[in-house]
Amino acid sequence: MMKPYLLILICLFLRITVSAEPSINPIPIKWELGYAKTATEAPSNWIPSIVPGAVQLDIAKAEKYGPLCYAENWKDYRWMEDQFYTYRTSFSKPALTSGERFVFVSKGIDYQFTIYLNGEELLSQEGMFTPVLLDLTDHLKENNELKIQIYPAPKLYPSPVDRSQASHSVKPAVSYGWDWHPRLIPLGIWDDTYLEVQPANHIDDFHVNYTLNEDFTKAELNLQLAGRNLNGLPFVWTLKDDKGLEVLKSEGKTNLSFPNPQLWWTHDHGQPYLYTSTIQLLNASGKVIQTLESKIGFRRIKLVMNEGAWNEPKGFPMSRSVSPAQVELNGRKIFCKGTNWVNPEIFPGIMTRERYNDLLTLAKDANFNILRIWGGGIVNKESFFELCDEKGILVWQEFPLACNNYPDDAHYLSILKQESASIINRVKKHPSLALWGGGNELFNAWGGMTDQSLPLRLLNSQCYEMDPSTPFIPTSPMMGMGHGNYVFRDLNTKEEVFSNMARAHYTAYTEFGMPSPASVEILKTIIPKEELWPPKPGGSWESHHAYKAWVGSTWLCQEIIEDYFGTSNSLEELVANGQLMQGEGYKCIYEEARRQKPYCSMATNWCYDEPWPTAANNSLISYPSIPKPGYYAVKNACRPVLASVQLSKFKWSEGELFFADVWMLSDLPKDLPSGKVKIKLVAGTTELVLLNWEYNPMKANVNQVGPTVRCKLPAWSTDRFKVVLEVEGHPEYNSEYTLAYQPRSVESKRTTPVMNQ
Repeated sequence: MMKPYLLILICLFLRITVSAEPSINPIPIKWELGYAKTATEAPSNWIPSIVPGAVQLDIAKAEKYGPLCYAENWKDYRWMEDQFYTYRTSFSKPALTSGERFVFVSKGIDYQFTIYLNGEELLSQEGMFTPVLLDLTDHLKENNELKIQIYPAPKLYPSPVDRSQASHSVKPAVSYGWDWHPRLIPLGIWDDTYLEVQPANHIDDFHVNYTLNEDFTKAELNLQLAGRNLNGLPFVWTLKDDKGLEVLKSEGKTNLSFPNPQLWWTHDHGQPYLYTSTIQLLNASGKVIQTLESKIGFRRIKLVMNEGAWNEPKGFPMSRSVSPAQVELNGRKIFCKGTNWVNPEIFPGIMTRERYNDLLTLAKDANFNILRIWGGGIVNKESFFELCDEKGILVWQEFPLACNNYPDDAHYLSILKQESASIINRVKKHPSLALWGGGNELFNAWGGMTDQSLPLRLLNSQCYEMDPSTPFIPTSPMMGMGHGNYVFRDLNTKEEVFSNMARAHYTAYTEFGMPSPASVEILKTIIPKEELWPPKPGGSWESHHAYKAWVGSTWLCQEIIEDYFGTSNSLEELVANGQLMQGEGYKCIYEEARRQKPYCSMATNWCYDEPWPTAANNSLISYPSIPKPGYYAVKNACRPVLASVQLSKFKWSEGELFFADVWMLSDLPKDLPSGKVKIKLVAGTTELVLLNWEYNPMKANVNQVGPTVRCKLPAWSTDRFKVVLEVEGHPEYNSEYTLAYQPRSVESKRTTPVMNQ
């Protein structure tokens, strides 16, 4: 059996790596797909296959399945996880000149597979993240048949039919069922795959490694080339700025000094500056025979202790301090405002650059500067990272381990080592990469792992050896970080998010959720008309995660919504109130996390997107890329500068003493002049001015606390009112908050005076 050619360059001494794939002229492949119950049984039928994609989608299309997202149609796909699949294609032997090679390239095949050419086994592999590069030249006949046999989805037996079945494979656990993801386990060719004729002299990959000096005034660059028959061949290496002007050039040299590089920043702290690095390979006569190109961003990223964290715990006996959670970019501490990214598709093979761009544009517009790529999902395709580089969004990349006790056995560790090496080698080149994480919730009771677990020790070692300049943490949350809650009001204690957050004390809020129903328009596309109203457990509502998704009535939480606003008379009313509560709840958490700066340095909600249209969920974006009202509330809460109030609760009553603390929040890397804020209450057409506050000049990246406003609430004929903050001359700093209001049923109404200090 021929072994695969797997390119993994490991740089032990150089700090940052930028690499590029060779320019290619891919030969497209026309695939057919068949399936059988056993490995030795031949498929009885062959259907057209779309690559990249998933076997389930090919079968559904060929056999005319109903829409996956409608009602409970997804259950019709469940049987497909247990079949053996075969991709096949035929091609004639290409005419090759002296030294040329004919190769098969795949960036990802999911999950365990064997590749045959003309009946000869060429490769057997487990793992969806390790690319395949097979030289077919010496195995060709005049007419050739290439087959890829895909094994059934890996499952741990005996084990419940849930995520624990994924605990012995490097396969995203989310596919085995989650509280917002149906149990559908993708299989098949999921990333770009093609045939290619390569010349006798060929660069397979090049890496640009660099180090920055302490004051960022000089970068030392080192070029590494890997390929075939390169000895003695000349090459030209150039670096161009973002306007296409050449700033550095080398003919045959692999070590260069680059003075005063422009630094790569997140979009809210500067320009995500990218240079273009180009390699031209020449033949002996000086003719260009291959050109490769990649982007490079110069930056230094660190994870450092939060301000004040070294002072905890206090007194003896004493344990260790909390883990570092403060991101430092190019020597500047930044507050990370972001979200948890989950698979945008059940079958990620169909993700495209355009789909990634839609979601990432919305993320940038929401003022997010970091994305935590949750360890229950996939490592995204290359275009995702390219777009994050361009848009100035940091990436916290977790390895595909989540909520399981992954084993110490030799087989699992060997696959994890292979897969993690492939992931690191591909992703480490991107300036947007901020942090490696071992996985999700591995140190919690349901994960059961510790820092002594061999898989996490292995991942730490892999990251240190291959990418030592990028921080690594074993899991999230670490000591000092907060995960949860995931509802507006605790299902047991009934404590609201407002009071819960006011007493919280964490270095980072790395997960927190706030559910809401999807829009009525989306609900009508996934819930049959006869089930649509009123919602109830079971059927399509439950299949789309409105009931019994996490616990109890999650994620619709209808009884909580109606506790505040009364019984809903229509679906439209229920949705509107639920979406309002999501927005106000998320606004509370993001702004409170910012008020706790500098001890707190990060807020990333759970979650950003969803892999299919859910009936209710914590997401800000409905599938495929439709913002909920909560998205806009979060966008406002994450503005670089805003006026803010700290509220104690959501529902207020007529005659009750309303109070709130006023703040100015700033994450800007520059000082701000003084200003004036007007605070008022608005109910319908009635306005009540509470206070005008003149705030002092503000230091860069420092908040300012203001006065407390108080008012005995007057009689209003409404079930809600707004707290409005207007900043004189800066409407972009204005904020408003919608709160629930309970009028007295029978009582004389009178206006009461404002009381403030």
